[in-house]
Amino acid sequence: QVQLVESGGGLVQPGGSLRLSCAASGSSFSINGMGWYRQAPGKQRDLVAAITSGGRTTYADSVKGRFTISRDNAKNTVYLQMNSLKPEDTAIYYCNAEILRAGLVYPYRKWGQGTQVTVSS
Repeated sequence: QVQLVESGGGLVQPGGSLRLSCAASGSSFSINGMGWYRQAPGKQRDLVAAITSGGRTTYADSVKGRFTISRDNAKNTVYLQMNSLKPEDTAIYYCNAEILRAGLVYPYRKWGQGTQVTVSS
């Protein structure tokens, strides 16, 4: 059993900053890739940023230059530093991780419950 717990969301003014955290807990597992997705009401869930176990990163064009993804493998935690926030960044942000269980050959994806980010003046 693996659980992903997100934190750090909230209300912020345009131009402000937030840092999201996602910690994985459980036993008998390892993590390959980790990432952040976001979904606004009535919209599809889209990739925001992703990071491999080796530290290679990918960003959506809409956040490139403003957001930074990072991870701490020892803590099984991924972070998303969000700067210069805009109202269009408002969404529920979901953590995602590629989980490899001890008895499996291939990984599967696990989702967190999501954390609300609201950018408004």
